[in-house]
Amino acid sequence: MRYAGGVVRSSRHESTVARRHVIRYCAAMERVTIYHNPACGKSRGALDILRERRIAHDVIEYLRVPPDRATLGRILDLLSGPPAALVRKDKRFKELGLDESRFVTREQVIELLLQHPELMERPVVLKGDQAVIARPSERVLELLE
Repeated sequence: MRYAGGVVRSSRHESTVARRHVIRYCAAMERVTIYHNPACGKSRGALDILRERRIAHDVIEYLRVPPDRATLGRILDLLSGPPAALVRKDKRFKELGLDESRFVTREQVIELLLQHPELMERPVVLKGDQAVIARPSERVLELLE
């Protein structure tokens, strides 16, 4: 940057470098979305980590506002691992008389979670083009590094 008669002038190169820094900063500050169940300790733990680190985030209580087909598809696209990992095989799963072998493909998982959003593993945390199921809660840190 050069000063000429009290006017700040910058070269094109300096402007380009400054723009790159702003872009990197904005990418680093990208908002996080957490699909949260307040009754779940792991979910509360992941949310606490985001708050402690002052990470900008949106909270979606997925039992109040269940994800639609497109959202479930996006979550599955971003998660590493098999689609079945997004399904809780807990007491409720058993109460419904469900068979794990019938919920392994992407479409099977989406259909199940559309009907029974309470079976979605939690918390699911998204940032940009990445997502994790934060179990344990500290897995949220993978998105912050």
